[in-house]
Amino acid sequence: MSKKLFIKTWGCQMNVYDSARMADVLAPLGYRPVEEPDGADMVILNTCHIREKASEKVFSELGRLRQMKDAKAQAGDGRMIVAVAGCVAQAEGEEIVARAPYVDIVFGPQTYHTLPEMVAKATRAAGSVLNTDFPAESKFDYLPDEAGSQGVAAFLAVQEGCDKFCTFCVVPYTRGAEFSRTGVQILAEARRLVAAGTREINLLGQNVNAWHGDGPDGTTWGLGRLVRELAEIDGLERIRYTTSHPRDMDDDLIRAHAEVPQLMPYLHLPVQAGSDRILAAMNRKHTADDYRRIIDKLRAAKPDLALSGDFIVGFPGESDADFAETLRLVTDVGYAQAYSFKYSPRPGTPAALEHTQLPEEVKESRLAALQQLLNAQQQAFNQGFVGKTVPVLFDRKGKRDGQLLGRSPYMQSVYAEANERLFGRIVEIRIDGAHPNSLSGTVVTDEYHSSPIGTQTLEATV
Repeated sequence: MSKKLFIKTWGCQMNVYDSARMADVLAPLGYRPVEEPDGADMVILNTCHIREKASEKVFSELGRLRQMKDAKAQAGDGRMIVAVAGCVAQAEGEEIVARAPYVDIVFGPQTYHTLPEMVAKATRAAGSVLNTDFPAESKFDYLPDEAGSQGVAAFLAVQEGCDKFCTFCVVPYTRGAEFSRTGVQILAEARRLVAAGTREINLLGQNVNAWHGDGPDGTTWGLGRLVRELAEIDGLERIRYTTSHPRDMDDDLIRAHAEVPQLMPYLHLPVQAGSDRILAAMNRKHTADDYRRIIDKLRAAKPDLALSGDFIVGFPGESDADFAETLRLVTDVGYAQAYSFKYSPRPGTPAALEHTQLPEEVKESRLAALQQLLNAQQQAFNQGFVGKTVPVLFDRKGKRDGQLLGRSPYMQSVYAEANERLFGRIVEIRIDGAHPNSLSGTVVTDEYHSSPIGTQTLEATV
């Protein structure tokens, strides 16, 4: 008998990937994903600890789920298993159990391959099942080979964890030490994805360019070599990777941007700040000029490379001069898009203990100034495409009937009025309009890539 599974995902692409694999693990138990939690037999909140007030959002959502769980039981419609997964679960598992004893399962991001066992324990035992261990074995060794289709564009986790210990970040404590999957595993999963209709793969990792895995030839590969091997898979049209760290951007990977046509001309390379003093306080282990030199090498290899980054303003002790250095770096580099945030303390991180925390109004003012500059750069980048023709991979429906949405090589969202037969194809689009976060255009031809994706339908989402 089929059972309904609802998974709500917060945070990074790694969490999106993890949620998809949770569904794969639970599929043999009869669970099938649904779009709404009401009436579901199991609900999983896959959480993120990076954003501000992350745990408060989880407890607020749990309050609503408790009402649904009680209503389902009172109606005699069976039991709703409520689970909390991800980084909030890893960091605050015991508090979740104490504050919300109606939660059946609490588990960290390294243990979801054991979900069938956790479900069995929760079904037959009173109280919550808590599993926030860091097992010695890799979860990737225990995930099913057969996975549900991820659609035209898919995530593929190749690396997890972090050894960098930036003073503002909880990832080393919630995801554990850096771990790389083997090249054999990654290539096999990539081939399965492509056989199921995937045309674009985005390689994932907390520090994805730190990936070093055993290749089929017995040697150790870096990410540049992996990209080259993936490019040999027939039917894989596009390759991306995220998120990178400046310290791990080696020359071979930079060369791959020049030499591998399938590697898209877009790179998310967070710098976080432009002041060397603040970068040292963050334990980033690179300077602003180190970052500039990396960008120069990347643009020498791939002149049309579109850059994205992350920025934190209002870090403890940040002065007006420090912030001015961040604005100077942004001006020097030029970003196609970027993510910027006010610093907010994360429990257990060194920066949270600093006595030089800045007032909220200072952080808000600096964030507004930074975002004004970044938004102007993004708008100018997008505006530069008006009148040009770009290849767009249509991977989902647009907001209106008869509209499709896809991505340009530069990671821009592109809308166009298009026949649904173009779904899953790379289509030449003449750009007619530039907007703050997207482009719009007109179909020129679909001859760039005319092979359909087989059984994939418009109802599929990424």
